[in-house]
Amino acid sequence: MTNDAPPRWDRKMQQRLASGEAAALGELYDRFASLVHGLAHRVLGDEAAADRVTREVFGYVWEHPDAYDPKQGPLRSWIATVTHRQAVSRLRQSESDRESAPEEIEEKVRAASAAARADYIVTSMPAPLRAALDLAYFRRLDYRRAAADLGVTEDEARRRLRLGLQLLSTAHPGPRAMTPPRGGSGRAGR
Repeated sequence: MTNDAPPRWDRKMQQRLASGEAAALGELYDRFASLVHGLAHRVLGDEAAADRVTREVFGYVWEHPDAYDPKQGPLRSWIATVTHRQAVSRLRQSESDRESAPEEIEEKVRAASAAARADYIVTSMPAPLRAALDLAYFRRLDYRRAAADLGVTEDEARRRLRLGLQLLSTAHPGPRAMTPPRGGSGRAGR
């Protein structure tokens, strides 16, 4: 049962915020502002909107520190969830203001949500996995060169890449039901 307890810092931070300690908000901001802003920007694709969401999220945390339930998980995850909800709400509002079709709005929300989850997963995964993914996918090294750069065996590099990709695959909600092509099966005539 002790494994389910949140880290001590999370509980202490919640207590400090609940007691109205302004320095606690500053410390929380220093620790999580880049996460909040990055997630908001990923969902909204707009710097000014991400800035607004960042301010709103930290305002909410300051005004409602008891909304965080330590039994539900780490403070970081709760803040990411609050950010995601606020950013998606803003995205839906801005899209409905533009009179986008509901299906269009939901598709944008799904895509933005998957991208934000992927960002969060990558920033939250252990450094060795993140480093392996960085070398293999962003720097385009094969697993042998990644292993050499990381100073690990090729088997260990493959294991890290596989585990990192498995974690990253959880960001996507999975395939949606596809509608069959019009005009029967097979290839469409041209």
